Amino acid sequence: MYLEQFFIDGLGCASYLIGCEGAGVAAVVDPDRDVRKYLTAAAARGLTITHIIETHLHADHVSGNTELQARTGADIYVHEGAGAEFEHKPLRDGDAIDLGNVRLTVRHTPGHTPESITLLVIDLTRAQEPWMALTGDTLFVGDIGRPDLVGLDAARGLASQMYDTIQDELLPLPDGVMVYPGHGAGSLCGKSIGAVRSTTIGFERHNNPALFPRERESFVAFAVADLPEQPANVRRIKGENRRGPRPLGEVTPRPLTIQSSIGYFQSGAALLDLRDKASFKEEHVPGAVHLELDDQLSNRIGFVLPPDVPVILLLPDGDMEEAYTRAVYALARVGYTGVAGYLAESLAVWKAYGLPVTSGDVQDITPTDLNMLLETGNGHRPLVLDVREAWEFAQGHVPGARLISLGELVERVGELDAATPVAVICATGSRSQSAAALLGQKGFETVYNVVGGTMRWMQSGLPLER
Repeated sequence: MYLEQFFIDGLGCASYLIGCEGAGVAAVVDPDRDVRKYLTAAAARGLTITHIIETHLHADHVSGNTELQARTGADIYVHEGAGAEFEHKPLRDGDAIDLGNVRLTVRHTPGHTPESITLLVIDLTRAQEPWMALTGDTLFVGDIGRPDLVGLDAARGLASQMYDTIQDELLPLPDGVMVYPGHGAGSLCGKSIGAVRSTTIGFERHNNPALFPRERESFVAFAVADLPEQPANVRRIKGENRRGPRPLGEVTPRPLTIQSSIGYFQSGAALLDLRDKASFKEEHVPGAVHLELDDQLSNRIGFVLPPDVPVILLLPDGDMEEAYTRAVYALARVGYTGVAGYLAESLAVWKAYGLPVTSGDVQDITPTDLNMLLETGNGHRPLVLDVREAWEFAQGHVPGARLISLGELVERVGELDAATPVAVICATGSRSQSAAALLGQKGFETVYNVVGGTMRWMQSGLPLER
């Protein structure tokens, strides 16, 4: 048997290539948008990809299932309750998929979504009992799949289903069964997912709070409490996965001259500046959206730019083609497929055409700096904008701070005065960076990003309001 895990940092997504080298066949479970890695790995092992299996319809990222099908001819398998509108083969509880000597047994494990499944993996050359479990978003390391991504109204009902899944499907498994989940640390599909990327049923039985003995109502209350922010564009991504994502095809770098890009901008295209923060502050195009080309790009783009806006990229110095490909896949993972190309000419050329540039914009400050600004009272006192979730805010916040969660900021930005200095804060400085970028793009005159967030504010011994 052959099993390989593929992990996407930032989104925290895990996918798998599993198969039988003797028979030369394999399946990909929960494929990422960039399918090249599965094709390369399968070819290296002499495997033909014959099955594409989704453990559920994802809400945080767009699947690569139709892309992989277009390149391999493999069938796509989804649980019959998913409501999938694309061509697929329905799975039912108890179904078995044989890949040579590897058998994947389907267990219906609702809770994260109604259609969620777990694949029990049996190596028929070794035993008739499951050796591994590919749990999708049902069971994570140290956590379970959150029940609210289908909709808040359904959360308690799904949490109750998750209770049955744990009692009837997970806990009866032997302690030695290895668990390979659909997400690891960084994902918003759970609330406390561990950094280790695999575990065992036995370890989770004794150490995962979600598996501790509880009555149903107590478990439901636990499952719906203190949930983190929802990933951006949940409904849109879920809908795209239900319909079947449009294949990207080969990603070919598209360099654009400044002259050829003007028409795009006149038609409403956005400039997405992916350079580092220092370069952006030194000089940038007015109105450009700034996010660094890092592992968080997929998570952050949904909070600062609508998915239907065409995009031209301004890339960091270096290998432009590699950076372009990386950016296109990062955006496509969350449904942003409108990249027209990238500026192949520098801002020096931009200025030579007489086009405007500016400097400054978002400023990083420490909690101590923020506290000094709040104490001056000389007209430069900023509004403290807390972009965490309400439950986090209730646990303690900067005195006088205003709460607008990151997921609501796009719709509520009109409630803020662009002429008033704004200091944006979250838990650690990650979400606030996205929020600050949005405010800068919206023309706010003075925007501060509080580095280290509320955690560093507390560590600095500064006062909290509850």
